Amino acid sequence: MASLAQLRTTMLGTIVLTLVIFVGFLGAVSLLYSAATEMNLSPLDTLLGSIVLAFIFLGFQFLISPSIVAWSTRLHYLKQGEYPWLEKTVRELTSASQVTMPKLAIVPSPAPNAFVFGNSSSNMTLAVHEGLLRQLNEDEVKGVLAHELGHIKHRDSIVMTVLSAIPLLAYIIARSTLFIGTGGRDRDKSAGYLAIAGIIALMVYFVAQLLVLKLSRLREHFSDAYSGYLTGSPRSLESALTKIAYGLSLHPEETQGVRALFISDPALAKSEVRGVLDRRREYDLDHDGVLDERELQLAMEKEARSMWTGVNEAFSTHPPTYKRILLLRQIENEIRQGAGEDQIYRRI
Repeated sequence: MASLAQLRTTMLGTIVLTLVIFVGFLGAVSLLYSAATEMNLSPLDTLLGSIVLAFIFLGFQFLISPSIVAWSTRLHYLKQGEYPWLEKTVRELTSASQVTMPKLAIVPSPAPNAFVFGNSSSNMTLAVHEGLLRQLNEDEVKGVLAHELGHIKHRDSIVMTVLSAIPLLAYIIARSTLFIGTGGRDRDKSAGYLAIAGIIALMVYFVAQLLVLKLSRLREHFSDAYSGYLTGSPRSLESALTKIAYGLSLHPEETQGVRALFISDPALAKSEVRGVLDRRREYDLDHDGVLDERELQLAMEKEARSMWTGVNEAFSTHPPTYKRILLLRQIENEIRQGAGEDQIYRRI
C-alpha cells in the first residue's frame, strides 16, 4: 500500500543511497588516481577535491538542463492567447492541484507525447507535442496534462535532474580512466590503477542507473494515479496511454536524452506494439484485420506474461503500458468508492 509519504521517502532514500555509493566511489577513485600519478596528497585531500568537483558538475548540470531540454526538443513557447483551450485547461487543472502555472510550449513533432521540465517548482515548463493534440480527444489530452502536473506537484523533475547526473558522471569517469589505463602500450602500475578505477566507475554507473530507473518508473505510477484523481476520469488517461503507445510506434524515436521526461518512452512503446503486431492474428478477436483499443489493451496484458517483459522493465524509464492501464482501472474503482487524494496511491 503506497502513499505520497512513501514516494517522498523513496525519493529521499534513493538520493541518499545513490550519493553514499557515489561518494564511496569517489573516494576509491581518488586513492587509485593518487597512487597512479604518485601525487603526494593525502586520501582526505583527494576525496574532498573529488567531491567538490562532483558537486560543481552537479550544480552546473542542474542549472543548464532546462536550456538543454528546450534546445534539443525544438519546442516553441506559447504566448498568451495563442492556444486558448490548452491554456484554459492547464490553468483550471493547476488551480485544482494548487501548483504554480507552468509555462506552456508546443513541440513540432507528429509523435504523440508530452513532458514537463525545470529546476524549480516556480519555473516549470509543460510541453505538448503537436501529435498529441491531433491524435487524442480533449478528455484524453486533459488526462495527459493532469499526469504532467502530477510530476510538478511531486517535484519529480527536480529530483530526477539531480539524480540522473550521478550515473552520467560515473560513466564519464569510467570512459576516461579506462581509456587512459588501457589505451596505451604501457602496462605499468599507474595504468593498472587507472584501469581498476574505470572498472569501479562502470559498476557504480550500473548500480546508480538501476536505482534512478526504478525511481523513474515509480514516479510515473504516482503521476498516473494523480491524473485519475485530478480529472475524476482514470479511463481518459487509460485510453490516452493506449493511443500514445500505438502512435509512438509509427514515428522515429525521439531525442534520447529526454526520453525519461516523456509520458511514454518511444523505445518502450515500439517494443510493446511490435510484440503485439507480430501476433496480430491471435489478438484480432473480431477478425476484422484491425486491432481496436480494447484488443490492443488485452494484447498488452498477455504480452506482459513474457519472461523478457520483467527483465526489460528493470532497464526501462517507464513501467509497461499494461501495468499503467491495470493501475488506472483499480484507481477508477477507488474513486467510485469515494477515495481521497491520500488514498488513490494505495494500489501502487
